[in-house]
Amino acid sequence: MRELTERQRDVLNFIRAFTLRHGVPPTVREIGEKFRVTPRAAFDHLRALERKGMLQRRAASGRTARALTLSEAAGGRMSTAAIPILGRIAAGQPLLAEENREGELPIAAHALPGRGEDLFALRVRGDSMISAHICDGDLVMVRRQDSAQTNDIVVALVESESGDEATVKRFQRDGERVVLKPEHPTMAPIVVDPRERQVRILGKVVGVLRGF
Repeated sequence: MRELTERQRDVLNFIRAFTLRHGVPPTVREIGEKFRVTPRAAFDHLRALERKGMLQRRAASGRTARALTLSEAAGGRMSTAAIPILGRIAAGQPLLAEENREGELPIAAHALPGRGEDLFALRVRGDSMISAHICDGDLVMVRRQDSAQTNDIVVALVESESGDEATVKRFQRDGERVVLKPEHPTMAPIVVDPRERQVRILGKVVGVLRGF
């Protein structure tokens, strides 16, 4: 195996530390911001580390930076949990949640609450939670639970004429009514009277991943 340059060692150490802290490797942009280089230059460092056996590409993970993980030679053998990615979730007007499994999200087990057995991930569509830093295309990590505290961000299933619809919103109450509040200055909350239609909490959002 060829010797690493000083900058390549710095990048590799950053990837190790970032992965240990967040459970996933950094994106090309995050590497570029850390070392104040262009995304292209950051990508060239990743390719060099891959050629030298320090990074390995996960199967069927596309061409993103997160497809490259630490190899065994780089100390990358860590216990991971596979969090299922289930369809997409609306962060705007509620859309029917498609329960098709899009894939799995490998997260370092030490970075997860418990063993990660009660977690799933959903892809966000829409900008209604933008002020909570949840953007269109993000993955939200959700812990399965059927109750929530005031101001929790939750995934809720709301009964409608077209069938049950799921959405991610901030949970609040107004007397007996459930208020699902968006984090967007121009969007109105969804107010549900449980005596008129059902609303069910599917889980609490416990994390957000971007660029995966």
